[in-house]
Amino acid sequence: MGIDLSLIWAVIILFGIMMYVIMDGFDLGIGILFPFIRSKEDRDIMMNTVAPVWDGNETWLVLGGAGLLAAFPLAYAVILSAFYLPLIFMLLGLIFRGVAFEFRFKATPGKRHIWDKAFIGGSIAATFFQGVTLGGFLQGIEVTERAFSGSALGWVTPFALFTGVGLVVGYALLGATWLVYKTEGSLQRRLVQLARPLTWALLAVIVVISLWTPLAQPEIAQRWFSFPNIIWFSPVPVLVVVVTWALLRSLHPQAHGLPFVLTLCLVFLAYSGLGISLFPYIIPPSITIWEAAGPPQSQGFALVGALFIIPIILMYTAFSYYVFRGKVVRGEGYH
Repeated sequence: MGIDLSLIWAVIILFGIMMYVIMDGFDLGIGILFPFIRSKEDRDIMMNTVAPVWDGNETWLVLGGAGLLAAFPLAYAVILSAFYLPLIFMLLGLIFRGVAFEFRFKATPGKRHIWDKAFIGGSIAATFFQGVTLGGFLQGIEVTERAFSGSALGWVTPFALFTGVGLVVGYALLGATWLVYKTEGSLQRRLVQLARPLTWALLAVIVVISLWTPLAQPEIAQRWFSFPNIIWFSPVPVLVVVVTWALLRSLHPQAHGLPFVLTLCLVFLAYSGLGISLFPYIIPPSITIWEAAGPPQSQGFALVGALFIIPIILMYTAFSYYVFRGKVVRGEGYH
């Protein structure tokens, strides 16, 4: 039996996207939470919790996109053609957010509000259009003779827009629990207060999307409730309820890292439910990872590079978070 290169590459791409959602999710969440924190000093602390690592987090987005091009060129062509506009809006949001990171600390007090607004707007836009792309992808992509045949605005649907709003809520909760872990004092207590309603809101989003998806997509409903998929899927809703309950109980004034870990678990459960819903289709609802795969020679050549570079990315990411571990203390930086 030969090595299934397409399956290996699907796992690599899914891993890269998951790492991006986790690691860039909480720093985008910080920008989403900015309007709820008015103090300039508190906003400085919030940004300082991710200032040393935020740009490295986006490495995983590049890895996912490059892997898709190398291993599944058909999927790359179709998905980009279907979602050019929301992906462009997402990239513009990331640009505004990145520029605001650099210029906010250098701006005069009278001009700082401009960069605060750029940081807020860029974070919300990038997150919202990531969610819209996800929602449009779940709805399926029109393909005729292995080419995208839908409308350039086919992603503008109630489900996709709701998914965009839902991802804003999810990233906001990631950002809030990250800041609970990295801050202290009055700012930490304020973020605990914000995290509670965000937890309930994210649970509501998960419930709505979980009901809406099978009702709108018969193919996904059949996949969920057919054997043996139902065996794999049935623990997910139970675990979501258990983790949400534990997260709400962990949100108290003395909370530290546990709320963030539990939020990561909640995100992972939602991500696993997405994987169960779509596998093995990389262009839903009809094209599988094997049908969209590039030549085995190309997949094998690119895999050598991926297996070399991924451990390096993991090592320098772990090292950077280790160096900048601990609380960010007002007026002192990392403590």
